[in-house]
Amino acid sequence: MIDHFGVNVADMAASVRFYDTVLGTLGFTRQMDFGEAIGYGTQGHPDFWVSSAASGSSNRECHIAFAAADRAAVQAFFDAAAELGVEVLHAPREWPEYHPGYFGAFVRDPDGNNVEAVCHS
Repeated sequence: MIDHFGVNVADMAASVRFYDTVLGTLGFTRQMDFGEAIGYGTQGHPDFWVSSAASGSSNRECHIAFAAADRAAVQAFFDAAAELGVEVLHAPREWPEYHPGYFGAFVRDPDGNNVEAVCHS
C-alpha cells in the first residue's frame, strides 16, 4: 500500500551507518544516493528514504517496520543493531498479542525512531 516512506535525520552519517548495517541484514541496499537523501530498497526501487534535516532536529519519533524473510533475518537485524550500540527496545520474540507467528525485534535508530524487523511466520 505504501509506495515509499522517509524520515529526516539530525546526523546523516550516523543514520546511514545504522541503516546500511541493519537493512543489509534484511536484503535491502542503497538504490539511490543523493548525499543528503538516500533511498533503500530492492531491484532499483527505493521504498525507504533517509534525508538530512534541513534545519533543527529530526522529525518526532516514527515507527518503521521492515519485512524480514524469516526469523533468522529478524535475529540478524537485531544482532547488527545491537553491535552498533543502539538502544534495544525489544529483543526478537514472538508477539502473539498481534497475531500468531508475528516475530519481531525493535530498536531505536540514531534519531530515536522505533525501528522494527518483523516476519509473519
